[in-house]
Amino acid sequence: MRGGRVDGQSERQFKRTPASVGKARAFVQAALPIEQARHRIDDIVLCVSELATNAVEHGTPAGHLFFVRVIFNETLLCVEVHDADNGRLCLKSPSDEDLSGRGLFLVDALSDGWGIMPRDGLGKVVWAEFKLPTTRALS
Repeated sequence: MRGGRVDGQSERQFKRTPASVGKARAFVQAALPIEQARHRIDDIVLCVSELATNAVEHGTPAGHLFFVRVIFNETLLCVEVHDADNGRLCLKSPSDEDLSGRGLFLVDALSDGWGIMPRDGLGKVVWAEFKLPTTRALS
């Protein structure tokens, strides 16, 4: 979270394998503040799937790990996917026939903000933020 208060944080490393995408989804789902995030859980998990898939397919060189961090406070949740590649991601304009290239469009549509920032040392962080209803709004 860009300079905001942090009430909770979890992170985990994953191998560069397709099976790690499902493991990353399960990790994030288990790390969520359930009461506040339940209204956004489908959006959050789908975005994690897309970001982890990008890390596995494009952002993590062979022999490197990627990791996922979940950071939240009462009103905002941020998911970060850290990889070991310095390449930039960007929204593409895939044709109707393209079989891939739509992941960041989903992240852009479902999150309340996303971006890319360099890591200290090797790689980058791709993040997505989700506004959460306050606990008062849920009662």
